[in-house]
Amino acid sequence: MSMNQVFTELLQNIPDYKAFLTVDELDASSRRLAEQYPDVVSLFEMGRTKDDHPLLCLKIGNGSKNALMFGCPHPNEPIGTMMLEYFSENLAKNKALRDELDYTWYIVKAWDADGLRLNEKWLKGPYTIYNYSRNFFRPAGFRQVDWTFPVDYKELHFHDSIPETKAMMALIDQVKPAFIYSLHNAGFGGVYWYISTPLPELYDEMYEAAHKVDVPLNLGEPEAPYCVPYAPAVYQSLGIEQEYDYMEKYAPAGTDVAAAFKVGNCSESYARTRYGTFTLLTELPYFFDKRIMDLSEGTMSRKEAVLKKLEASEESDKYLIDTMAISKEYFAPLNPFKLALEAFTAARDNDATRNMVNTNPDFAKTATVAEEFDNLLMSRFYKSLSYGMLIRANEYELEAMERSGEVNAEKEAALKKARDIAIAHHKELTDQLEEEIHYEVVPIRKLVSIQLECGLLVSKYVHEHNIKGC
Repeated sequence: MSMNQVFTELLQNIPDYKAFLTVDELDASSRRLAEQYPDVVSLFEMGRTKDDHPLLCLKIGNGSKNALMFGCPHPNEPIGTMMLEYFSENLAKNKALRDELDYTWYIVKAWDADGLRLNEKWLKGPYTIYNYSRNFFRPAGFRQVDWTFPVDYKELHFHDSIPETKAMMALIDQVKPAFIYSLHNAGFGGVYWYISTPLPELYDEMYEAAHKVDVPLNLGEPEAPYCVPYAPAVYQSLGIEQEYDYMEKYAPAGTDVAAAFKVGNCSESYARTRYGTFTLLTELPYFFDKRIMDLSEGTMSRKEAVLKKLEASEESDKYLIDTMAISKEYFAPLNPFKLALEAFTAARDNDATRNMVNTNPDFAKTATVAEEFDNLLMSRFYKSLSYGMLIRANEYELEAMERSGEVNAEKEAALKKARDIAIAHHKELTDQLEEEIHYEVVPIRKLVSIQLECGLLVSKYVHEHNIKGC
């Protein structure tokens, strides 16, 4: 399908954004849009967050099918908020765009608004590995808005949805969307996609959306070993079912698979199984290194690269656990950084992954440079994020002491000791990464362009061909 003039003009006029917007800035912008275009735009509160912040949803247009788009399904992923900022304004003022797409749009700019607040210290830059990881926050799985949908699958039963998830479930049940755009993004790497069902007719155009703004595809390892590829960098959407089946197949004998899961399902699975909704995810990087798309041969087997990654990850997790132990008795039960670190260091599938790479012949071949880079360097970048949260877990308690005027010399000493150890280790790791990873920072405008163009292509195709998630 060719890109029509309405879409072309929309993509050409994306502003050269220099920073991401905060929760308050996004909310204020949505309120202004509803006031400015009252005949086309309405704004309603779909629910409230755990911290009692209003979750705002824009309703734009009056098309023949419903579409739902949400930013910040993970709060460290604000690229989608900027795409929605631009797209919502243009939907409101451009009747030709609304008519071309023929949807009624429901737009939630920042679904995990509480978590986005905890990322605000890096949103305005500078965009470096150090600053991003030092000010990063991502919640534990059982407190993630897009991973606490209810599920009953085999022996896994989860029904402890958090308020933000309940609000989105109610909205999905109300509007029964034909199309969902779940606006995730990765931190490092290249572009890749998840889709509910294969769309081979569109892959070349999706690739071109990235190529024309010089952002590489992510051709290293998939983000999970149970990802099902439809094409290079295009994968079947992930629900909790795939991970459960993977664990069931590869976990050591006697493992209670269901007990290993503390999370529920995702919006894609919830909407697809109930309403046949098609969901698109376009994953994008803030940073990239050209090695992520290098398919030439590396220096070791893919199996060796994966096993090295697991070994390094376990060593890092031990450091995180040991350092947390210095001050953990003083952490508040709901300290969000503590909860996240406990969840992220409870590696439930490393044994399953070892079993898989030792038995799957695909891992006996020589790794590509991309796979080697992914396993040996990019994985360490992602560990630096936990190092940053370890600092913040202690700072969170020290700041609470200061606010309340609490005086407890022993507690303060333990928190400062753990904080200072964490600061030193985080700086050591990020200094190494800054030296070893030859990264570029992707301009926000390019990221918005890729995400928007893919959304336009897929939403229009799903509408015209009545594509269902299956």
